[in-house]
Formats: sequence, C-alpha cells, structure tokens
Amino acid sequence: MIDFRSDTFTKPNDHMLQAMMAASVGDDVFGEDPTVNELEKYAASLFGKEAGLFCPSGTMTNQIAIRVHTQIGDEVICEKNAHVYKYEGGGIASNSLCSVKLLEGERGILHPDQLPGAFNNPKDPHFPLSRLVCLENTSNFGGGSIYPKENLIGFREKTLEMNLSLHLDGARVFNALEEANYTSQEMGEWFDSISICLSKGLGAPVGSVLVGDQGFIDKARRVRKSLGGGMRQAGYLAAAGLYALVHNRSRLKEDHAAMREIAEVLKPLDWIEQVEYPETNILFFTTKGPAQNLVDELAKHHIQALAVAKNRIRMVGHLDIAPYDYQVTKSLLPKLEISF
Repeated sequence: MIDFRSDTFTKPNDHMLQAMMAASVGDDVFGEDPTVNELEKYAASLFGKEAGLFCPSGTMTNQIAIRVHTQIGDEVICEKNAHVYKYEGGGIASNSLCSVKLLEGERGILHPDQLPGAFNNPKDPHFPLSRLVCLENTSNFGGGSIYPKENLIGFREKTLEMNLSLHLDGARVFNALEEANYTSQEMGEWFDSISICLSKGLGAPVGSVLVGDQGFIDKARRVRKSLGGGMRQAGYLAAAGLYALVHNRSRLKEDHAAMREIAEVLKPLDWIEQVEYPETNILFFTTKGPAQNLVDELAKHHIQALAVAKNRIRMVGHLDIAPYDYQVTKSLLPKLEISF
C-alpha cells in the first residue's frame, strides 16, 4: 500500500533502528537516561530554549504545557480547529479545568489583530481570565498552512502587552521551518513553550519534546509524572528522535514538492470540486460526490487516502512514500473512473 492517510504511519529505517539498538540507557524518571538527556538538550538548543522534556506524544506535551501555563478556571485562546482543542480528548477541560475561546482563522491561521477582541476584561468576574494563546504551525486542518513571520511577531508583542503566555503546537514545526522565512531560534524567542513532534514526517516511531525555560520544564516534569508519562529506559526511543532531528529535517521539502505535484494533477479532473494548495505536506481537496467512493477506488489500486468529511479528502506526504510511489499516484489519478 502507498499510504497517504497520515505522516504518522512512518516507520524507522535501518539506520534509525541501528541507532536505537546502540543507545545508552538509564532510568529517565531518575534523570539518568543519557540518550533522553541528550535528546532534550539538543531539541531545546534548536529553539534557543534552556531545557526540554521527552514525552510519549504531542498530545501529552501540549496538555502539559497548557496545565503549566494556566490555573483552574482560566481561558485558553486558539483557532476553532486547533488540535489542542478538537483532537486531544477534551484535555483542556479534563486536565487543566480551563475553558476555551475559539477564533476563526484563514486556513487555520490566526491574525494578532483578533487577539484584543478575544481578551476578557480581568477586572470583570463574569468572565474567565484570559491566560494562554495556543497556535499551531503548521495548521493540520488548514492544509499544512504556515504562519507568516509578521503574524508570529505580532502575537509575541500582543501577548506580552496583555500578560498572556504563548504556546506553539509544533506537531509539524519543521515542515513550516523548511518553507518559512524565519528560523527555529526566532521561534524560540517568540514562544514561551514549544511542542515538537518526532513521530510524523521526521520518521521516529514515538515521542515529542516540550521545550521552554528551565523553571517551566521543572514544573512540566512534575505534571508529566502525574499524567503517567514518566518512562524508564526510554533512551531506545529517544535515540530514534535524535536520529530524526539530525538526519530527516532537510528532506521534508521533498514531501512538500511531491504533494504540490499531486495537487496539480488533481485540479483539472472532472470529479474534483476544489483543490487547496498545499504549502507543505498536507493536501486537502473536495470531490463532486461522496469522498468515500474515491477512497474505496484508490484502495483497489493499493493507495490509501482519508475521507475527513462527506466530500473532503486528506492526503499527506511523508518519508515512507518513495519517489516511485508518488509517480505511480500521479499517473493513476487521471485514469480513474469515479462513480458518484
């Protein structure tokens, strides 16, 4: 199967597996796993942060960050389709006992000018205290869209003015950085905390790293323990993350280019309603009939895609799709006879 359902389906290659098997390990709950310590230090250094915390998932790193940044009854501000709100099991409510204010972005991207209108008067007890802004870069359901530099600078300026914390869900932050006109060091200056996922396009099997200043990470480590996220000889997994960060970042552009080529192939087809331009590796398009019909037809040709709505499909490029697989897909799409 050529699996376009998600970049979470990647598997370690032989070199990554060798790095995992060669890892030096210890008990990470005691802070004694040298490979975990190396991963946390390296990930933090990429963003100019003081410390990092290795966790099993991006959901955990996001939810830990929200809990550390907030107090019971506070309000979190995010885009209406943000992963932290929509796809993390109601964690903001169950873990942090906070409410959420949802804003509508353009392809998942918010503008800093939206923030003043979302900010609650801290002197009015009728409303929760606005405490934290969460941005997602790239935006998953925005079709892998990237935050412009001026937006991020604007959010940093306004959150400082309003005494708000700023967290980044960086599930695909390195996809963004490969295309954006800013650096990871700049992002580290703009955000108080950043969640970095290792198990999507970077190819590691498990894990995310939360980075921030030392005091923030000390608190985050305590929250991780209470959530059951403390791992023991986790260096075997951390070694995969280290390999991914060192070797697999620059090749993300190949996925972006390949998905743009697929988008161009789709545009003129008579069963296509609309194709959303893929800024990175995520391609959304709408069909003139039930999306599942197309998904089923593709499966007959050993290609997997994901119907995310009645007429909407998502396809995601990643390092386990070889150049030949992309070519096979582009050649097949115009030949399909779809019945709606």
